[in-house]
Amino acid sequence: MPIRLPVDAYSTDSEPVPGASPEEVDITFEGDTLTIKGELKPPLENVDYVMQERRYGPFQRTLTLNIPVEIDKAEATFKDGVLTLTLPKAEAARPKTIKVKAK
Repeated sequence: MPIRLPVDAYSTDSEPVPGASPEEVDITFEGDTLTIKGELKPPLENVDYVMQERRYGPFQRTLTLNIPVEIDKAEATFKDGVLTLTLPKAEAARPKTIKVKAK
């Protein structure tokens, strides 16, 4: 069973992925669906753990975005085990101001 990663979604989306490297994470975007998947590998192999609280193995997280984004301008960065996706809102999703005219 894939590991379910916690997500805090706001204008930029940060996803903790401790134990993963950027090469082990795949991000796809189709329609309004964003998918993050990869595999968390244990830092040491062939070890008898006294305690093991972290889970390792494949992970996948799929999010449905409720606003259109400019996927061609999307960026993904990885720092200190945190994956940050920057998905700019599409122009159609940005607020518009309508000026009121006096008559």
